[in-house]
Amino acid sequence: MTSDFGAALDAVGPHLRALRKQRDITLTELANQTGISVSTLSRLESGDRKPTLELLLPLAKAHGVTLDELVDAPPTGDPRIHLRPTTRNGITMLPLTRRAGGIQAYKMVIAAGARTEPDPRVHEGYEWLYVLNGRLRLVLGDHDVVLTPGEAAEFDTHVPHWFGPAGEESVEFLSLFGKQGERAHVRARPRA
Repeated sequence: MTSDFGAALDAVGPHLRALRKQRDITLTELANQTGISVSTLSRLESGDRKPTLELLLPLAKAHGVTLDELVDAPPTGDPRIHLRPTTRNGITMLPLTRRAGGIQAYKMVIAAGARTEPDPRVHEGYEWLYVLNGRLRLVLGDHDVVLTPGEAAEFDTHVPHWFGPAGEESVEFLSLFGKQGERAHVRARPRA
């Protein structure tokens, strides 16, 4: 058990470096985001300093990951980040991005029989949906539409909205969501 714990702590430094490089930011930029000095960040990444909870909390927030994901890193040298799906109330969400503050991408699967009654909600942001498999019912303001594989929808999330399976089968789709209202442009606009 002690050797597993030590190995997990030893893997944190390279994992922190990989996350920072994936986000394409410098140690100075990360220091400004976290309040941790550049020298401490450098020593953490190189393994010269052992990580503490006080240091890992702001780093997890800055990188948009959980503490578990920081500590349960892939083996040293493996640059891949292993994202974990979550399932709640018949909805499985697999995060495809981890850029804190930017556009978030998810693959979502809603099981047949889940979310059968529309319950429109509003919140900050802008969302784009693309159906992969099944049929997705989208209630958006006064509109009630069914999207099939290959169809997309985009909308301001200030408009009351709800989505779920349209029928008796599950539905798989991609969701891009930006809290700041970024829009995903998936087609060229016609010339005037």
